[in-house]
Amino acid sequence: MVKKVCVVGLGYIGLPTASLLAIKGFDVHGVDVNLHTVELINQGQVHIYEPDLDIMVKAAVQSGQLKVSTEPKEADLFIIAVPTPFQAHQKPDLSYVQQATLAIAPYVRPGNIVILESTSPVGTTEKITDWILEARTDLNISEAVTAVNHRIYVAHCPERVMPGQILRELVENDRIIGGIDGPSTQRTVEFYKQFVSGRILETHARTAEMAKLTENSFRDVNIAFANELSLICDQLDINVWELIRLANHHPRVNILQPGPGVGGHCIAVDPWFLVDAAPEQARLIHTARVVNDYKPGYIVEKIVDRAKRITSPVIACLGLAFKANVDDLRESPALEIVEHLAKLEVGSILVVEPHIQALPERLQLEHVQLKTTEEAIRKADLVVLLVNHDVFYTIDRDALQEKIVIDTRGFFSELSRVRVGV
Repeated sequence: MVKKVCVVGLGYIGLPTASLLAIKGFDVHGVDVNLHTVELINQGQVHIYEPDLDIMVKAAVQSGQLKVSTEPKEADLFIIAVPTPFQAHQKPDLSYVQQATLAIAPYVRPGNIVILESTSPVGTTEKITDWILEARTDLNISEAVTAVNHRIYVAHCPERVMPGQILRELVENDRIIGGIDGPSTQRTVEFYKQFVSGRILETHARTAEMAKLTENSFRDVNIAFANELSLICDQLDINVWELIRLANHHPRVNILQPGPGVGGHCIAVDPWFLVDAAPEQARLIHTARVVNDYKPGYIVEKIVDRAKRITSPVIACLGLAFKANVDDLRESPALEIVEHLAKLEVGSILVVEPHIQALPERLQLEHVQLKTTEEAIRKADLVVLLVNHDVFYTIDRDALQEKIVIDTRGFFSELSRVRVGV
């Protein structure tokens, strides 16, 4: 019976998971290498924004069910929820996963369950097993009855939550669980059934890893189609927003909305894992990545072209996050666009991002300032809508009448025919 849980990595997945488990009655020990993060959480505070997360973390800490430090502790079950970025040339970087695995290895005991929640290339869960067994020769994964008291159970359960709804979806979403063998799958299923109301879908670890990559690659390909349409429509002088609205009246057509690119740690990263694993076969997935990665640079070109028509232009960039209504800047095309503009020094840049308190270090330049929406629009010659945050719905459209507006989201629909670029 699982009573003690150790969660390694207290970011956008690890912290909500740890706090949820603590509220559910588990004795949770959280681990993060960032000392500032550890200190904040131990004070009942959070270092990331997610609706109601601050309330849950405070309750979990005050109850004594959640404690965090920079080092793991013995537990019945370990959850690894660390980043899996890519290196140069889109090569998967498993160093965080390996470091987390080696950190918990001394604390793993016979009968323990080790779960990888980080989205990873196919075969990563098996590598975790190898790393643990190399570090702990007293353990094994044999299914033989004679070895049951010495074996550990290892599985992959990819997170499938959306920022802004993480706490609800951790409970309600269906979960895919794939162990390195049958017993590992079953032990892990028993754990998740204690707090997940969605369906539990059983498979092998490699298939579970592939499923998450497939889900995000599917979304990436569909977004790429919409983004490519926006490029074509710009060339042919067609309103892409109207085009998609009309085409979607077909009963079997559901085209997504184009944007300035694709961001976030999942969709912008995961397809590259498949391309790296099978480059000759993943041609469509690779092309979609190329299209979506091209879009931010295309937007920059449009902004620069319009800014050149103005002496000492002031450019208001609305939004930095990778999607609406979150503070997550990971792989954000909006951040990439603003950073590129700043380096080109085409004018003064006024950034509006209501979900952060200060600009990221890469934007802390003399000609880049964080402003309120009202002040940025009032001072700007050119307004660029990069993220469709709900708070931007209150923008006074009359204030945009004398501005050059570049709308990458189809946000200002009433202006889209004559004043808005892709």
